[in-house]
Amino acid sequence: MTVFRHLTKEEISSLEAQSCSADNWLDLFVTGSFSPQRIRNVHFSGVNRLYPFNGRFTLPDGREVQSGIYNTNIHHCEIGEDTYIENVREGLSNYRIGKKVFIRDADSIITEGESTFGNGTEVHVLDETGGRSVKIFDQLSSHLAYILAMYRHRPGLTRTIYRMIDRYTGKIRSSSGTIGDHAMIRHTGSLKNVSIGSYCKIEGCSYLYNGSIHSSKTDPVYIGHGVTMKHFIISEGCYISDDVILDHCFVGHACEMGKQFSAEHSLFFSNCVAFHGEACSIFAGPYTVSHHKSTLLIAGMFSFFNAGSGTNQSNHMYKLGPVHHGVMERGSKTASDSYILWPAKVGAFTVVMGRHYKNSDTSSLPFSYLIESHDESFLSPGVNLRSVGTIRDAQKWPQRDKRNQPAHPDFINFNLLSPYTINKVLAGRNLLKRLLEYSGEKSEFYSYENVKITRSSLQRGLQLYDIALYKFLGNSLIQQLSGKTFSNLEEIRKVLIPENHTGIGNWTDLAGLIAPLSEVEKLADRIEQGKIRSINRIRETFRDFHDHYYEWTWNWAADILEKETGKEISRWNIDDICDLVTKWKDSVVELDKMLYEDARKEFTLISQTGFGIDGDQHTRIRDFEQVRGKFEKNPQVTAIKSHLKKKTELGNSIIEKLKKIKETN
Repeated sequence: MTVFRHLTKEEISSLEAQSCSADNWLDLFVTGSFSPQRIRNVHFSGVNRLYPFNGRFTLPDGREVQSGIYNTNIHHCEIGEDTYIENVREGLSNYRIGKKVFIRDADSIITEGESTFGNGTEVHVLDETGGRSVKIFDQLSSHLAYILAMYRHRPGLTRTIYRMIDRYTGKIRSSSGTIGDHAMIRHTGSLKNVSIGSYCKIEGCSYLYNGSIHSSKTDPVYIGHGVTMKHFIISEGCYISDDVILDHCFVGHACEMGKQFSAEHSLFFSNCVAFHGEACSIFAGPYTVSHHKSTLLIAGMFSFFNAGSGTNQSNHMYKLGPVHHGVMERGSKTASDSYILWPAKVGAFTVVMGRHYKNSDTSSLPFSYLIESHDESFLSPGVNLRSVGTIRDAQKWPQRDKRNQPAHPDFINFNLLSPYTINKVLAGRNLLKRLLEYSGEKSEFYSYENVKITRSSLQRGLQLYDIALYKFLGNSLIQQLSGKTFSNLEEIRKVLIPENHTGIGNWTDLAGLIAPLSEVEKLADRIEQGKIRSINRIRETFRDFHDHYYEWTWNWAADILEKETGKEISRWNIDDICDLVTKWKDSVVELDKMLYEDARKEFTLISQTGFGIDGDQHTRIRDFEQVRGKFEKNPQVTAIKSHLKKKTELGNSIIEKLKKIKETN
């Protein structure tokens, strides 16, 4: 433990000779190795504690500076070992500063009164009038925020969680801010009531007020030029620069914001990217991306989302104010200049093109194209399943996870096909069959929830949904059989019969975490009943959901397989299992062929327009190949071919193995 002492008369004299002063020198405490030569032109007020300043800093241009305090007013601070502070014009007040911190050229860095540093701030997400407000705090996850925002039908649940947040907020309330070890602050405006984590770099920002910046050695945060933030929490690994403006916002792990992006009353979770545009009252789940100017995201819920340039929504059907909101389920994206009138709900992995002026709900028809033609909304169910871009998106998300810390608050499931999406595929298949039954097979259009579906689109949707269903069910079946040995039918049945029923029924997407709805409801019950009393325990439950995903997925898939085959697994024979593997193999092969043909479109003569600009067709082809490469050597194409071959061989080998078991028994 460091022992502090008062200054000696000689040290006071040295400090005064170096233009230093104090309201009361007895309120300044130092350690035994204190050197007054490293403090110049400084006024001290309140109680201050100084650690020794022996180290040196190397600046980006190669110059070295000695640690110490220069040209600054210091009020009621504890300043760590080997820290450098210079030219804080209006002073540094009420801060605990770590070791090897570098601060140069700031207007002011102060904590005024008691502060919770952004914790407990209410963010009016989705409903601008505050009906779905979420209290942000350091440990907020996308899953907990989802429950707080969307489970308002259980007011007791919201109140109980808010009490937990309030307890946490009360514990961190303080009249002193913190600046963590190895942080750097330079060329900035005013920082007021801001808690700053270790290894954070703040450079050229304009104004920060009432917030927390969580930074660490493995996941440092950068706050850059022109940034203004008020009432905020920034998580580890974020990069925010270039005149970004945030007000009443939570920013999750490894998000990137820049190029004049602005947001208010919005939540952004892991790996979001936001440039140029504007956000108001949005719930941006993991991997929400907005790159372009003139893009306004307002009062919407998104995740794994990509906004095209000029994307816009509207919640201004003004009667009782801006109370309407919309949901774009995971994996959706918008084309340039798209528009959606809220309230609306867009199905998972749907591409929205054009402007849609009627309120619709396509959540039961995932993997679709929602297209506007002559002011009408047309839906093509399932066609996004055969898009090579959809597969590319699903593959790139885990590769673009920039979180380095091992303990993440957001448990993200990257699976394209899951009980969540396949439940919707089943609902979509049933819906399309009902439309055929009610309107007849010869109808030109089928109407549903203010969208139109052509006859050919409906029939193609049924085919694609069947392919997706059996691809997923087959994947689950084969995964359950993989790595296990069996020599007869009874042993196979024993492997396939689930040990419990957890996971049967509907599943939900808790903003990145895919889980059985029944388990989420049980969690909500336990919270309301007081059986779960802490945020940490809620987080442990989310982790449990994530860890049990594949076990519960098989329980769900087994139930669906029994319904599809009309037989319980305990009555399956070898031929039943072979039939399912054959359906799986056929579905995989057919879908891969569709993806292959979709990829080929990127190599047609039309796609070569603009290549070989000053030559003939031969020059155009050669120029195209130099830029894009040859079709057969494209990485995505080779991956599709490899996948097709691998899965075909796997299916054949499993069928052969099963037939041998049948022959020997």
